[in-house]
Formats: sequence, C-alpha cells, structure tokens
Amino acid sequence: MSDFDFDLFVIGGGSGGVRAARVAAGEHGAKVALAEEYRMGGTCVIRGCVPKKLMVFASGFPAAMDEARAYGWQVTAGAFDWAAFRGKLDAELDRLESAYRSGLKGAGVTVHDCRAVLEDAQTVRLATGARVRARQILVATGGRPFVPVFPGSEHVITSNEIFKFDVLPESVLIVGGGFIACEFACILNGLGVKVTQFYRGEQVLRGFDLEARGLVAEQMVAGGVDLRLGADVAAIEKVSGKLRVKAIDGSVADFGAVVYATGRVPNTEGLGLNEAGVTLGKKGEIVVDAWSQSAVPSIYAVGDVTDRINLTPVAIREGHAFADTVFGGRPRQPDHDLVASAVFTQPCELGTVGMTEEAAQKAGPIEVYATTFKPMRGAFAGRGHKVLMKLVVSVETRKVLGCHIVAPEAGEMIQLAAIAIKMGATKEDFDRTCAVHPSMSEELVTMRKPVRMG
Repeated sequence: MSDFDFDLFVIGGGSGGVRAARVAAGEHGAKVALAEEYRMGGTCVIRGCVPKKLMVFASGFPAAMDEARAYGWQVTAGAFDWAAFRGKLDAELDRLESAYRSGLKGAGVTVHDCRAVLEDAQTVRLATGARVRARQILVATGGRPFVPVFPGSEHVITSNEIFKFDVLPESVLIVGGGFIACEFACILNGLGVKVTQFYRGEQVLRGFDLEARGLVAEQMVAGGVDLRLGADVAAIEKVSGKLRVKAIDGSVADFGAVVYATGRVPNTEGLGLNEAGVTLGKKGEIVVDAWSQSAVPSIYAVGDVTDRINLTPVAIREGHAFADTVFGGRPRQPDHDLVASAVFTQPCELGTVGMTEEAAQKAGPIEVYATTFKPMRGAFAGRGHKVLMKLVVSVETRKVLGCHIVAPEAGEMIQLAAIAIKMGATKEDFDRTCAVHPSMSEELVTMRKPVRMG
C-alpha cells in the first residue's frame, strides 16, 4: 500500500492551480486533491480580471452614448443603477466559480473547501484538522494587495473590496500608479464617481514605455480623473461619515472612500513554507527554477506566488507545463519571453509586448517608429483623444523588439501583434504586410521612416 494519499496536492484554487490539477488528473491520470480557502477561481475570476473588465464595459457607456448622439442617434442616458449591475456581476461570478468546480469534478479532483498549510515536504494539514500525504505538492496561492501601515490605514479598502460597494461613493481617492490603480480610476470616473488619484512617482504605469504611459496619463486627466503626481497620504481619519485625508504636502480633503492600489505581494504568509525548507525571496515569493520547482524537490509553485510574471495566462501556462512535466512524461518549461499585456484604461487602453524604448536603448542601437493621431470614430464625434502606434526596432537585426499601442481596444490589437513579434518579425515583415483600411492598426504597417534613433 502506498504511503501517500494523493500523487499531487494543490494549495490554491486560482487559475494556475486549477489548470495544474485538471491536467494532472484529467489528462495524465494522477490522483489529485486541491484546497481553496475562499472561492474557486482565484483573484482573476472572483476579484480581479473578470469583474474588473465587466466594470470597464459598464463604465464605457456614457462616452459611447455621447458618441451615439454625435452620429445622429437620439440617446438619453438615465442614472447608473449600481445595485442592478452588481447583482448581475455577482451572478456571473457564481456561474464562473461553478464552472471551475465542475471542471475539477469532471477531471476527478478531490476538492477541500478550507485552508491548507504545509506540515513537511510531503504532508499538508487542512483547517479541518485532517492530514494528507502527497508525493508532490504544488503551491498556487497567488498574491494579495499590499497596504502600508500609517495613521488611519485601517480605514482604506483595496481592489479586493472595490466590487462590494453597497452604494457607489460620491468621491473616491485612489492611491497608487500601477495598472490596477489607473484602471479603477477610469472605471469609477466613468461610473460617475469623482475620482482623485495620488501617485508618489513622476509618472503612472512605471515599467511601461514612457511615451505610452505619458499619453495614457494625459487622457485620464482629460477624461476627468484628478491625477496628482508626487503626492501621497500622510494620515486618514474618519470625520462625519467621510474619510479626511491629509496629504504629505499638508493639504486636506474629504472622500467617500480611499482605495489603496500600491502593489501586491505573494500570498505565502503562514503556509509553513519555511518550516518545510522552501526558500523565499525578499518579497516573500517562493523561489523556483525554470521547471517551477522549489528548493524542496517535492514542492513546486506557479503563478503570482512566485513573483515571476504576475498575469493570469502566465499562471495557467506554468500550471499546465508543471503537470505535463511531472505527470505527463512531457518535460517542458513555461515560456516567459515576449509576454503581451494590456492596461484597460479609458478612453484608450495600453497594449504592449516586448521591450520599451528605454530598455531597448540600453541593449543596442534602435530605430523608433511612432505616430499619434485622432482615430476616425472619435474625431467624427468631436472627441479629442489621440492614439499611439509605436514600434521599437533593432538596427542590427531589424527585428521588432517592442510594440506599444495606446488606443481603444488596444488589448485586442496587441494580441495579434504579439504573434508576429514572437515569431521574430522584422520591420520589413511589417512593411510587406498590406494594411487593412480604414483602421487604426493599419499604421503599424505603414510607418516608413523612424521618428528617432537611439
């Protein structure tokens, strides 16, 4: 009789953990169990990508109705019914969670709806008190929002709670400059909330292409977001049902809510990782090799808990590669090169793949091809926003090193551009591709002269 209850025990029911469990059990015949202490689907499905994108859609309708009137439609917008929207949102998340559970059940995975921690390299202790032995353990517990400690920090909320407002506040302060902060600033602004955003740095969206992030910030401000750079919170106190915020410059203002989006940290606290011998990094992330294996041979980790590339599709690929490697006899490593991403700001999204202009300049001589213009749809309606199409090209190899798009539906466009760039397309390959006219993306294949060298 085996000393193990399962071939694999997965801690965490997010996208990466669920994919690993389903593939290991359903495709490779492993005996698998999974524990999730909150809701199946993880951050992305329950309190991240999915509900956020639905809120992006909801918040875009006021601008769409303005455009409709410019195109001759007699449209009158009523008030936004947050309660009705939230009811449908909650129902959709319930449906998705049910689908995740059905997929695990169909693959034969045993699910434990409780917290699980490591007791040793091959033993998991459940919150029920039960102990489970497994040949391999996969940690896929994701990340959580980080809130610094300061006077009044107990009054703030994070992206975890932003979907659960009973009533939308009249005003909100969002603290942070990353994609989560910028996306929710645009969402709440579009839903009619008066939005102020503090960011302590010189420009939002640090790490993205400087020209692209500058245009995004410019358009956020033009759209109504009160973006304050070089700003931060000193203290918060509750006064007459409002949150009184004192900024580091001494200014004071009241808000209905304060949302902190100042980064995320790996969710490793209290899991027993140190006791099991797992090496953790400076942020608390599980240190793994290219096979997602930790310092303990029987313990692996995928997704945000490893702090490699914190994106849902990456976690899914890491989980799938792990299952194929360990249980499928098909060793392969997840590919972290040239991963595209999108920031769902409004009126324009930011889609990006490859190197920023700033990073590419450090790697060797480059040419930059870029154009900004008013897109036809918005220009006809009298809207002033501009779009950006940008290619960063290696002088030596002629390969397109990076593509950066600021435009409506940029997330959809960058996915297709990423295929070409992943295949090693050169600038001349782009030039040989016939344009689709009239479209915004045709500019990607019609730019002939570099705007600058670097």
